[in-house]
Amino acid sequence: MTRTYENSVFINCPFDPAYRPLLEAAAFATYECGFFPRASLEVDDSSQVRIEKITTIIRECRLAIHDISRTELDAATQLPRFNMPLELGIFLGAKSFGAKLHRRKAAIVLDTEPYRYQKFISDIAGQDIRSHGSQTTGVIRQVRDFLATHCDPEIVLPGGDKIAERYAAFQEGARLTCSKFHLDADHLTFRDLTMVIVGWLRRHPLSMPAAIPAGVAA
Repeated sequence: MTRTYENSVFINCPFDPAYRPLLEAAAFATYECGFFPRASLEVDDSSQVRIEKITTIIRECRLAIHDISRTELDAATQLPRFNMPLELGIFLGAKSFGAKLHRRKAAIVLDTEPYRYQKFISDIAGQDIRSHGSQTTGVIRQVRDFLATHCDPEIVLPGGDKIAERYAAFQEGARLTCSKFHLDADHLTFRDLTMVIVGWLRRHPLSMPAAIPAGVAA
């Protein structure tokens, strides 16, 4: 597949070690569903202002996954981090005020538990916020169900539990791949992570019907 605006998915989430398993799960599920994950981590360019990098990626993605669950205080500053709500706001602004192409944008917003977001971002109460329970399986299920609504009508995606099962197998195989390429499995860059995911998926394709059998959609 070729990466396009239609199949590119912007992942807006925390990048700290505690959240890392959820990020990897979201990236894996995105690829498994036939889409391309994008994140500000994909390019390391000190000459580019961070917000410009983010807006460029948002401009190039029709879809997005926004996780606003990180509300804890930073250990050093004793202040919360507002990057995720800011990037969600930029995406929603692009959808509302952008050209016709960007008005077709769609996103899923994730939090740890239902309705918790109303206590810290009440203005998005009209959005359909989904809960992942801080579990990789929860993230995979939500990402799969979101992307399934944006696939071609004839595409049949595996269920969230099946993708979670394959993600567990990927985690075991990923360390062998990292060892082969002399990579530190616990400190992969986003580019290295996507390379390892794509390599594993190519070696372990999931056999699924190419199209919906006649009469199923009726």
